[in-house]
Amino acid sequence: MNVTQDLEIWTLVSNASLVVKFVMLLLLGVSFMSWLFIFRKMFAIRRARSQTETFEREFWGGNDLNALYQGAVNNRHTIGSLERIFESGFREFAKLRGQRGTDPSTMVDGARRAMRATYQREMDMLESHLAFLASVGSVSPYVGLFGTVWGSMHAFRSLANVQQATLAQVAPGIAEALIATAIGLFAAIPAVVAYNRFSHDIDRLAIRFESFMEEFSNILQRQTVRQ
Repeated sequence: MNVTQDLEIWTLVSNASLVVKFVMLLLLGVSFMSWLFIFRKMFAIRRARSQTETFEREFWGGNDLNALYQGAVNNRHTIGSLERIFESGFREFAKLRGQRGTDPSTMVDGARRAMRATYQREMDMLESHLAFLASVGSVSPYVGLFGTVWGSMHAFRSLANVQQATLAQVAPGIAEALIATAIGLFAAIPAVVAYNRFSHDIDRLAIRFESFMEEFSNILQRQTVRQ
C-alpha cells in the first residue's frame, strides 16, 4: 500500500529532486505557451482565410477598383492581408499615374514593389510564433530526457549505501524521473503537429497572395495600355 501511494503522480513530483522539478516546471510553462500560441495562430489563420475568400469574391465579382480601394482605405484596421496587399498596390499605382510623363511599365513595377513589401509584412505576421512551436517540438523531448537521466542518477545514488536494493526501493525514483520525459513529449507532440499544419496553411495562403499579385499586375498593365 505504501509503494502504491509512493507511485502516485503528485507524490512522485513532490519527491523529485530540485533539478527534475525545475525541468518539469520549465516544460509545463513551455507547454502552456505553445498551447496559447496554437489557439491564437489557429484563429488567426482561420480569420485570414475567411477574409481572403471574401475579398476574392468581391474583387472578381466585377466591382470597380476605385470602390474597392476606397473601401479598403476606410476599413484599414479591419481588412485582411490580401486586401491590404491590394490597397498598397493600387495606392502606389494611382500615385504614379497622377504624375505626368510616368512610363506605364514604371507604374506597374511600382505597384508590384509596393504589393511585395506589404506581402512580406503580412507573411511575417502570419508566421509569427511558428519558430517557437518548432523549437518546442524539437527541444522539449531532450529537456525531458535530461530530467529523466538526472533523476535516474539521483535515484541510484540514494541506493549506494543499501545492502540489498529491491524494486520497491528503485521504482519511485525511476518513476519520478520518467515523468519529466512524459511532460517533454506532452509539450513536443502538439507543437510539432501544429507547426506542420500551420506551415501548410500559411504556404497555401502565400500561394494565393502571390497569384493575386500577378493577376492584379496584369490588370494594371492592361489599364495603362488603354490610357
